Amino acid sequence: QVQLVESGGGLVQPGGSLRLSCTASGITLSVNYVAWYRQAPGKQRELVAGITSGGSVNYADSVKGRFTISRDAAKNTAYLEMPSLVPEDTAVYICNVRPRFASYWGKGTLVTVSS
Repeated sequence: QVQLVESGGGLVQPGGSLRLSCTASGITLSVNYVAWYRQAPGKQRELVAGITSGGSVNYADSVKGRFTISRDAAKNTAYLEMPSLVPEDTAVYICNVRPRFASYWGKGTLVTVSS
């Protein structure tokens, strides 16, 4: 049974930083494509960042140059480093893992950027 558990969200002031974690069980993150999505209130879910099994990364234009996706194979955990947060980054951030012919989602962690 695959489980993805996100953590690290919270309330932060504009300009602040957070590091999100996605810890997996039942699946090995390092051999699969792992992505972070986000969904803001009233908006569609959007891809924030992804990392392939080979380590190639991709980012949404809105976070390129700010956010960094990474993973730790030993901990079977993926991360999303989010510095320089702005109110527009407010959303539920959701971890996604895509082995062949499947897609698994976590329940998400809420990030609120507000003064």
